[in-house]
Amino acid sequence: MTERERNDVAVIGAGPAGLAAAVFAAGALKTTVVDAYGAGGSAPATPVINSYPGFMDGVSGADLTRRIYEQAQRLGATFALMNPAVGLSTRDGEHTVTLADGTTISARVVVIATGVAYRTLGVPSVDKLIGAGVTYADAVAEPATLAGQEVFIVGSTPAAAQAALELAKHASSVTMVVRAGSLDAGVPAALAKEVDRTRNIRVRVNTQVVEGFGEGRLEGVRLRHRVSGTIEAARTRALVIMMGADPNTEWLKGSMLRDPAGYLITGTELWRNGRWPEDWPAERAPLLLETSVPRVFAAGDVRRGAVRRVTSAILEGMLAIALAREALREHAQSTVGAAS
Repeated sequence: MTERERNDVAVIGAGPAGLAAAVFAAGALKTTVVDAYGAGGSAPATPVINSYPGFMDGVSGADLTRRIYEQAQRLGATFALMNPAVGLSTRDGEHTVTLADGTTISARVVVIATGVAYRTLGVPSVDKLIGAGVTYADAVAEPATLAGQEVFIVGSTPAAAQAALELAKHASSVTMVVRAGSLDAGVPAALAKEVDRTRNIRVRVNTQVVEGFGEGRLEGVRLRHRVSGTIEAARTRALVIMMGADPNTEWLKGSMLRDPAGYLITGTELWRNGRWPEDWPAERAPLLLETSVPRVFAAGDVRRGAVRRVTSAILEGMLAIALAREALREHAQSTVGAAS
């Protein structure tokens, strides 16, 4: 097993939250960033972000994360990409992250920003157009970017129904593609009725997307009726996949507290039944983004309660480092006090 040089900060995940954490940390703290894939996370699937300060005409998720990645490198952050983290352990106040190739990285602070894995259609012709007309729930955060368009949403969850209602305020039409026989199967009756009452929303039940087509960009989809088997083409330049997501935290099972869905629990949400977790060793309360392990923080979509927007993830990554500095100061003071 190869051991890398000791770090001040290990950031696990190179999406928006992880990259922002790296930029904020690298100037003063020795920082290594790990990711199972490349830099950017799911942000490249977001075609336009209008809410990020400084970009008057908006910026694509791919361009924004590329800029932050390059900035982190210039500031001195080290990157270990295409090498997923598979384990995390803590001993004597030092954290050790184990990577798939057997390498270990030690650090005083760890920021977990591994994000979520969006459930996909599993249709190759659709998957290859992600970021080029096909996107995930991110589109709902920037509904104005779809103004005047004919939007298709795949999914029958409450979140998908809420997204349809929000996008209908801007799009010329919204079509919900639902595999089940009715929207009520996955959506509360009151919400389903609100969708049904909205003039420019159409719900296609017993239907699935079987193909996406377009030259370099989505131009339309083919829909298959699951009962009759008929297939028809529909023109659209915006397909939003809202089939849910799973947090990338399975490698942390048993290492820290997660909610039933696998999201990391942080800050005051760790307070249960009048006490902090039994194995919480620190005398202080957990900080805002701190997990059940002292000086291990969570930022971005991987954290329970996070707002799934690129801008929010970036802010959380920066905040995690600010809190990490506070935790390091506290730890240093307690160590000195114990030694004296």
